[in-house]
Amino acid sequence: MRKIKEILRLTLDAKLPYEQIAASLQLSKGVISKYVKLASTAGLDWPAIAAMDEGALERQLLGPARSPVVYAPPDYGQVHVELRGKGVTLSNRPTNTILAPG
Repeated sequence: MRKIKEILRLTLDAKLPYEQIAASLQLSKGVISKYVKLASTAGLDWPAIAAMDEGALERQLLGPARSPVVYAPPDYGQVHVELRGKGVTLSNRPTNTILAPG
């Protein structure tokens, strides 16, 4: 689980420097900065964050989870036939036929 709430508590409530927070949570200063910036952009302060659970806070800062992109698998039989042509390689054949359903 992410340590978003702990990062924001140490930053906003305890007012610790990023270096100290990063060392205590074993994270980079960039991660600390990222979540503090997301919280300030969302207009969240520590009392509002303290009332949220970790999941709600993550959705508030990062938005809803996206479903992965699904690509059509290549028609390897068609690719094999096309590669039989003289001088045809994977890099110089038309790419639109790779994704065309067989």
